Amino acid sequence: MKIYNKRDDALEIVRRLKKAGHTAYWVGGCVRDMLRGMEPEDYDIATTARPEQVRRLFRNTVAVGESFGVILVIKRRTPFEVAAFRVDDSYSDGRRPDNVRFCSPEEDAKRRDFTVNGMYYDPIEERVIDYVGGQADLKAGIIRAIGDPEARFGEDKLRLMRAARFAALLGFEVEERTRLAIAKHAGEIALVSAERIRDEIVKILSGPRPRMGIELLSGYGLLGVVLPEVEAMKGVRQPPQFHPEGDVWTHTMILLDNLPEQRESELAMAALLHDVGKPPTYAEAERIRFDGHTTVGAEMAAAIMRRLRFSRKQQDLVESLVREHLKFMEASNMRMSTLKRFMRLDRFDLHLEIHRLDCIASHGDLDNYHYVKNKLKEFDEAEKEQALRPRPIITGNDLIAMRLTPGPLFKEILEAVEDAQLEGRISSREDAIRFVNDYIKARRF
Repeated sequence: MKIYNKRDDALEIVRRLKKAGHTAYWVGGCVRDMLRGMEPEDYDIATTARPEQVRRLFRNTVAVGESFGVILVIKRRTPFEVAAFRVDDSYSDGRRPDNVRFCSPEEDAKRRDFTVNGMYYDPIEERVIDYVGGQADLKAGIIRAIGDPEARFGEDKLRLMRAARFAALLGFEVEERTRLAIAKHAGEIALVSAERIRDEIVKILSGPRPRMGIELLSGYGLLGVVLPEVEAMKGVRQPPQFHPEGDVWTHTMILLDNLPEQRESELAMAALLHDVGKPPTYAEAERIRFDGHTTVGAEMAAAIMRRLRFSRKQQDLVESLVREHLKFMEASNMRMSTLKRFMRLDRFDLHLEIHRLDCIASHGDLDNYHYVKNKLKEFDEAEKEQALRPRPIITGNDLIAMRLTPGPLFKEILEAVEDAQLEGRISSREDAIRFVNDYIKARRF
């Protein structure tokens, strides 16, 4: 079975545009990645064809930004962005141009963000077209704004964060004039929508160097604007017997360094925010303490996730990951019923991973991690659901049949029955009824 290759369709789009008399090149990140010897994830095309001409040439198109010269061409359910060469007029909202005019490839290149993203590639003639010095900067490992950095950041203020993201993605340094302009205008990132900021943070945390990306945001003054709660971790001391690595910031950065290569955004956000409750709960008594920091941190994490417009499902999961991450310390001393309830938390695999990362980034003791892992292995996949969530032996109707009055007592009794069931002390309806009678007598209800 032939594996689908986006490159073939991207080549066909350029070929058809050229056959119709237009200039057309691949542009941007795909060119950058090709020159680095990597297979691009996406292919964007720039052309002299106007949007209406593109729509006439291709059967399946979507006008996502026709007024800005952008059309999506759909090939085998895969979208390819086809954009006319253009220059932008003023950016009154710091995001979108007020007007555009179509132009030459060279003018188009010079309005793009960074030199390494401003190159074209002609896949027919197999040659790079570089008007902005992108090849030299790619070879030197430099992120440099095209032309005047302040002008580029004034056009789209999200580029302030994108510079840090690309530097972390590629492992490059940010050129001095570009860096100084970012630091000068860092406060203006607040004008960008929460959704766009969220997407940049997720891309940084999902990339190969999440620690570097967050440290760059901090160094440029951006983190204090978009995530002041994380910036506040700096200098917050921790008890050395548990955290020999240093303060809360250092601990969090080490944790980001150890994130698995393949990671979900919820895990990455929880890794960044797991100790966000420590700065506001810092206290010194017989030692440094952070009493209640998981509860406070969970509330803060939920507020941050809402502020950045994550989905409700993502908010709830990250809040839970932050709230529960210290419970593993008690795992080996938990009653079996308590441990089983803990292990049936939604996405317990992520809870387990946050605990592992937390240990690696601090004291290095993984005993509780292995204890819980081994307990999980005791149940094969077929048995796990029944072992952790057994079918109730009795219900509220059974309690009514036993002439008990419905009320708060019912919940307490049914939870006690489930505890006994989870611990293997009862296994039948008759056992459960005897258990309830003994439970009531012992408590003299």
